[in-house]
Amino acid sequence: MKRLVFVLIALFLIKYSQAQVLTPIDAESNIEFSIKNFGMQTKGTIKGLQGKIEFNAQKLATSYFNVSLDANSVNTNNSSRDKHLKKADYFDVVKHPTITFTSTKITSTATTNTFIVEGNLTLKGITKFISFNFIPTPQKNGYLFTGDIKINRRDFTIGGSSLVLSDNLSIKLRVIAR
Repeated sequence: MKRLVFVLIALFLIKYSQAQVLTPIDAESNIEFSIKNFGMQTKGTIKGLQGKIEFNAQKLATSYFNVSLDANSVNTNNSSRDKHLKKADYFDVVKHPTITFTSTKITSTATTNTFIVEGNLTLKGITKFISFNFIPTPQKNGYLFTGDIKINRRDFTIGGSSLVLSDNLSIKLRVIAR
């Protein structure tokens, strides 16, 4: 009997000490971008979040993010602007309907509970290496992942050679995954 109890406890510990494969919950998450246009801050969101996330702070070598967004879901609360952003010189959603991020490495930082994720961002058919800090906050049956990303829009040929549009684009992540 003692052996059976020991085996059951060992199986329980093995199962729950490993990283969980989580699914991002689009309806509860928020991906917000902001960029200066004509000197004024323009903000918007992108939805359609899906993919898989495996995260375990003690096993970062096997942790990963493999997620995507629906480029056609861009929303700045201005239908004319949104229509323009979907065209070829911006997101080109007809040819490139999906924005993806696939991590290649996750490491811890000196700051408690802050991590660095490195990986490949594919936007408008162009893949670039990026890295950014994120904070995982345990939630019921999963995590809240928060982070900020800075990219140069010209790296992805977004907005062409516009002189009134800033090169620097900021992205705020608030991703719930279960």
